[in-house]
Amino acid sequence: MAKAKRQRAAPAAGAAGAAGVARQIGMTVRRLRSSHGLTLGEVARRSNISPAMLSRMENGDVSPSLETLSALTGALGVSLSQLFGDVGKPRGTAQHVPKGQGLEVVRRGTKRGHTYHLLAADRGPRRAFEPFLVTLNDKSEVFPGFEHPGTEFIYLLEGSLTYRHGEDTYLLKAGDAFTFAGEVPHGPEKLLKTPIRMLSIIIHAETEAA
Repeated sequence: MAKAKRQRAAPAAGAAGAAGVARQIGMTVRRLRSSHGLTLGEVARRSNISPAMLSRMENGDVSPSLETLSALTGALGVSLSQLFGDVGKPRGTAQHVPKGQGLEVVRRGTKRGHTYHLLAADRGPRRAFEPFLVTLNDKSEVFPGFEHPGTEFIYLLEGSLTYRHGEDTYLLKAGDAFTFAGEVPHGPEKLLKTPIRMLSIIIHAETEAA
């Protein structure tokens, strides 16, 4: 009888493990979607997944199939391995991202010659901040206006550009810092000296991160 009980307990443990994997994948999908500046509906449309199903996946309520995960990677512009990047990792309070290994993300509206590397990622359902190392190269590109919750802090490491925030434009040079409300439309206006490298940190208020 004891042996039979142990055999029945194993599937429950496996189910719990699968649920944990589903939760971690769901949190990664939500983080990637947010860092790309995409809405739930946009990703659902790109991946041909219903918004309701995508929401359940992000909440860890369902375990997606490989076909669904493949569709999501195409919609988010990431590799399949990136969706599993946090699976099985210890949930510590410190993160170390070696040089050049930040997660490269695609910000909506940017095209050629520009990269956004996410340098740290919250592993829970709430985001406190998002730090990016941004590299801009192509002077000819017209940038859209970005909008997002929270406060953004920019520190220019290299190059120079004019940066718009609402109706105002600011000249930023290497060593300059710029802090502003993310809800107001903002973004690079004109790239003056390339390459441009800057640290961009989006700080989320507690009520927004909930």
